[in-house]
Amino acid sequence: MSADELSRALRAGEVTSVMVTQAHLDRIAAVDGAVHAFLHVAAEEALATARDVDARRAAGEELHPLAGVPIAVKDVVVTKGLPTTAGSRILEGWVPPYDATLVERLKAAGMPILGKTNMDEFAMGSSTEHSAYGNTHNPWDLDRIPGGSGGGSAAAVAAYEAPLAIGTDTGGSIRQPGAVTGTVGVKPTYGGVSRYGLIALASSLDQAGPVTRTVLDSALLHEVIGGHDRRDSTSLPEPLPDLVGAARLGSSGDLTGVRVGVVHELNGDGYQPGVRARFEESLELLRGAGAEVVEVSCPHFEYALAAYYLILPSEASSNLAKFDGMRFGLRVVPTDGPATAERVMGATRGAGFGDEVKRRIILGTYALSAGYYDAYYGSAQKVRTLIQRDFEAAFEQADVLVSPTAPTTAFKLGEKLDDPLAMYLNDVATIPANLAGVPGMSVPNGVSDDGLPVGFQILAPARADDRLYRVGAALEALLERGWGAPLLSRAPELPTAPLTEGTAR
Repeated sequence: MSADELSRALRAGEVTSVMVTQAHLDRIAAVDGAVHAFLHVAAEEALATARDVDARRAAGEELHPLAGVPIAVKDVVVTKGLPTTAGSRILEGWVPPYDATLVERLKAAGMPILGKTNMDEFAMGSSTEHSAYGNTHNPWDLDRIPGGSGGGSAAAVAAYEAPLAIGTDTGGSIRQPGAVTGTVGVKPTYGGVSRYGLIALASSLDQAGPVTRTVLDSALLHEVIGGHDRRDSTSLPEPLPDLVGAARLGSSGDLTGVRVGVVHELNGDGYQPGVRARFEESLELLRGAGAEVVEVSCPHFEYALAAYYLILPSEASSNLAKFDGMRFGLRVVPTDGPATAERVMGATRGAGFGDEVKRRIILGTYALSAGYYDAYYGSAQKVRTLIQRDFEAAFEQADVLVSPTAPTTAFKLGEKLDDPLAMYLNDVATIPANLAGVPGMSVPNGVSDDGLPVGFQILAPARADDRLYRVGAALEALLERGWGAPLLSRAPELPTAPLTEGTAR
């Protein structure tokens, strides 16, 4: 059942939150040994919340529509009383003393938190192969990646271990996993969801958002976690638009008068034939629904990948400097000599950070260093401004922009680990939205010739997230009419595999 269907069943008294929560915990116990979507399963805490919701509902209390619907949370979001590692050894065993704002809002809505999901260390990666606690596997093919950095959240939803999940998107880490697992992933407008309590990777790029199985579910969850937060200096002061209303409007399949812009620079060489075919088929569906489809050019998008991989490592170098063995996280004291501050710092970071984190810290520190700042970081920020102007010009011609979400379907585990540049290219279509702060959505739009899911990306102007939901819900409705069932119903059944007691669990 979708989260919306579960919500209606709970309010009608057809099921209880304890029943729903226990069913998902049972599913986790049955299949997560094979999928490894979770780093920590919070069974007792989730069931305690569920019992409280059931008691309040039985007493006639007015509850939030999603009260009693369970959710999984990416392990980069701090949760009071539950381990939060950001997928890194340097934070192994850390239990935060406070909740992120979005977690406070989930708890206020009465949503049981099933646990924390696996991720690339400090959200650095496109495959969830850079987690210090092992790979997550794609439920469509356990030998393939589930995307990254939020592969755990996407895999949990795709494997029916959770009806909803929270991800974070710094350069595509919600949308790209959504594309390769057949789930819906949304990156809200920058500042539309509070970043207070997110362990920072790149502060000007990070944004939390929903991971779900339907567009309406994403709208429902987005409205729970979104809105102004005085504790986040980048939080937008205005209220969210009517996202649920936009999704319900779009589900009629009517897009009369909507202008859809196909981004020329995001539809060229390098895209898998099946990905391009599904994209063209989806465009025809939108035309048939009354949308006007036009081509737009964003000439500076070709520089987005290079600019991003200077801006992100630079901000990561600054944000991760606090993990030094003295203030936060792990401490490793060298045994082969004096324990000076410099040597403790070196030993701690050497043991606590993985290869990808070290790679990006070194790159970012170099880009920020004296003599290179203007040539690298400063130039990248100028390119960022040009990309923002490209978006402004494109949105004068179209209400939304569209492209394939990712150039390929899920690749094999280990296939690109030795080639970081090839890994980075997976984000070519998603990165521009983060550089400009505009919202984006990935909607599953079929399977490629290899039988694996692909995604259709929709981008809207800043603060116009409702446009994503109208167009996304329309495409989803049109596709399901043709398929006769949701895409995830085509995924193969997962083998049952008992949970193993991993370090993070």
